[in-house]
Amino acid sequence: MNPHAAKPISLASLARSMWSNRQLILQMTKRDVIGRYKGSVMGVMWSLFNPLFLLLIYTFVFSVVFKARWGTDLHESKSQFATLLFVGMIVHGLFAETLNRAPGLILSNVSYVKKIVFPLEILPVVADGAALFHAIVSVLVLLIAFVLLNGYLQWTTVFLPLILLPLLVLILGAAWALASLGVYLRDVAQPIGLIMTVLLFASPVFYPITALPERIRPWLMLNPLTFVIEQARAVLIFGQLPDWVGLAAYSLVSVFIAWVGYAWFQKTRKGFANVL
Repeated sequence: MNPHAAKPISLASLARSMWSNRQLILQMTKRDVIGRYKGSVMGVMWSLFNPLFLLLIYTFVFSVVFKARWGTDLHESKSQFATLLFVGMIVHGLFAETLNRAPGLILSNVSYVKKIVFPLEILPVVADGAALFHAIVSVLVLLIAFVLLNGYLQWTTVFLPLILLPLLVLILGAAWALASLGVYLRDVAQPIGLIMTVLLFASPVFYPITALPERIRPWLMLNPLTFVIEQARAVLIFGQLPDWVGLAAYSLVSVFIAWVGYAWFQKTRKGFANVL
């Protein structure tokens, strides 16, 4: 009997699996984060230094070398540009970290497939959780910097979890699909890094969406990161309320994508042991 034969694919079965394995997910996420920095001198502190170094580099290149401005305000400081830039980097980093790892999640855990009965569907959840940890660290850095620069914190910051949650759900759907495809098509992993780089520059990370010609803006909104980046900036930097209608629509699409990815994973998992 194949312990990894096709499983139920309903949203209810997904919810039951996540709830019944919540402690395992938490422990594996913790192990994943700690294990990534094991043996290094600074340990988990690298999760803080890495985004800071990238922020300094990008800020220097775009605001000093290219003298880029976010808006028309000639008195806009480099620190203001940096905080706006950092929000986009956090959202893109959350998305890219999980999906870069997704095609290899099953391949790097062959023992879970062949030797024991294990809920394979939680592996993308663990990767998503580890990426969320790094995003939370970066958000804390951003909030501290914002307070130091402005002397206050936008009260609308409390809505940030509501904005990031649909993105996490969407990422899970894509990760389930890529994790399964990575077993059968090893080449899937190769272009993911390139795609993430393209998304970095095709998302409003280094520029506001209003800087683009109006005929291009609707196309940019098809990018799954655009809405989240714009909404995250609205609540964190500008003190604006989220676009509730847009957030509801984005959430529905995210749940659908997650269900499709989960269904695909559950339908194809029965062949993992044979391929590996």
